[in-house]
Amino acid sequence: MLLAPLARKDIRTVRCLGLNYEQHARESNLPIPKYPVLFYKPVTSIAGPRDDIPISTMAQESEGLDYECELVIVIGKEAKDVPESRALDYVLGYGVGNDVSHRDWQIKRGGGQWGLGKGFDGWAPFGPGIVSSRLIRDPNALHISTRLNGQVVQSSSTKDMIFSVAKVVAFLSQGTTLLPGDLIFTGTPQGVGMGRKPALWLKDGDQVEVSLEGVGSCVNQVVFDRLSAKL
Repeated sequence: MLLAPLARKDIRTVRCLGLNYEQHARESNLPIPKYPVLFYKPVTSIAGPRDDIPISTMAQESEGLDYECELVIVIGKEAKDVPESRALDYVLGYGVGNDVSHRDWQIKRGGGQWGLGKGFDGWAPFGPGIVSSRLIRDPNALHISTRLNGQVVQSSSTKDMIFSVAKVVAFLSQGTTLLPGDLIFTGTPQGVGMGRKPALWLKDGDQVEVSLEGVGSCVNQVVFDRLSAKL
């Protein structure tokens, strides 16, 4: 079994950005943000690049299960108040991840449950390894994509990011120390299930493959929890 590149004990925080691709913001009918939109996932959401994506009873009660391919930043050394010009010096490397989301919980229920709608156990598979920042000189010039059951559903470039990797690291370090082992999921491009007409929601047994140029792929199967699932 191919494990997550970092053990749970080595991950300090899992920071995530919303609406960080221009075309995704447009398909969501939302304005381009002036500042990075930040939320957190619990460390228990981290999973390996071949692990199943478990779907609990709570997330089976309504439709809305969605995929999001994302470039993942791995912080390599303590960073606080770093300028954008030096921000990449604090990056150990990059992976690719899937910010699995439940739109009904994220958007509709409870006035917007970003943390809950995106933070179930195993809902942040990433990997397949950590590629050194020395090998990826420009993280904002990479092809990124998602295949659902073999069909391409997302295909874009990290150059469409509203806030580049350097801007993200610099911004998040202002007044808040980033620690070695911190992960930053940097947002998803257009093509998510929510943005399609009709909407394309994940189902039990679906295979989701997220890929990033120069990094590789995570291939995960959606598995509904049958022990607690409603009959």
